[in-house]
Amino acid sequence: MGGESMTHTAPRSGGSGTGPVGSRTGQRLSGLAVALGLVLFLGGFAWGAVVYRPYTVPTSSMTPTIDAGDRILAQRVDGGEVRRGDVVVFKDATWANAPMVKRVVAVGGDTVSCCQDGRLKVNGKEIDETYLPKGTPAEMSNFPTVTVPEGRLFLLGDERGNSVDSTAHLTDAANGTVARTAVDARVDAVVWPMKGMLERPTGFEALSTLSSPGPLRTITFLVIAGAVLVLGGGAYGPVAKRAGAARARRGSAEPTGAR
Repeated sequence: MGGESMTHTAPRSGGSGTGPVGSRTGQRLSGLAVALGLVLFLGGFAWGAVVYRPYTVPTSSMTPTIDAGDRILAQRVDGGEVRRGDVVVFKDATWANAPMVKRVVAVGGDTVSCCQDGRLKVNGKEIDETYLPKGTPAEMSNFPTVTVPEGRLFLLGDERGNSVDSTAHLTDAANGTVARTAVDARVDAVVWPMKGMLERPTGFEALSTLSSPGPLRTITFLVIAGAVLVLGGGAYGPVAKRAGAARARRGSAEPTGAR
């Protein structure tokens, strides 16, 4: 009696719902990841553009906090939100015809003087200015007590020996102070070179609550998370295609059987 010979070839596909570029579920998840990633990535940039303004600092008057040539991000704020210790960007025609960056050390109603024990004194309290260069006095020379008018600010550079600040304008009509309305933004971080968020001015905590940092960390997280999702979702197709091709090669290499 003769026998019947039959050959069997392994299937090329990975089973129901699996094609050369992965399962339908995988493709849908990949597309969803890319779409969500684009929303987060573009949304983060859009939010940052609305909230922050970039500046390049041309002088060393804020060293070591901000060096000459550093690129900073400053949150757009109303002058009424500014508090002691904030580093702000402002423009005052009596100082210069360009934006300037200084630190607020006293606000309307405060008294400020220097120096006692090498430290700035605000409302009778000596301020520990940890952001100054180590061993540097709060000022190179003493200045008399100044009472800051309401609605105005007293500002100093962190490089006290090389800063044209309120102490250089003490003989002006406003005793070296600047109107709150002159403030355009509050500096959050130095982004180039990447120094990160500014140090918290904790020496002013005994006088009042400090300003809260802006949403820069959240915005950065959204942009990074969006980029990861876009790259991960976009890579799914090529990876799945390679995996499918490898399975097909293994299947075609399997020996045939007979019975």
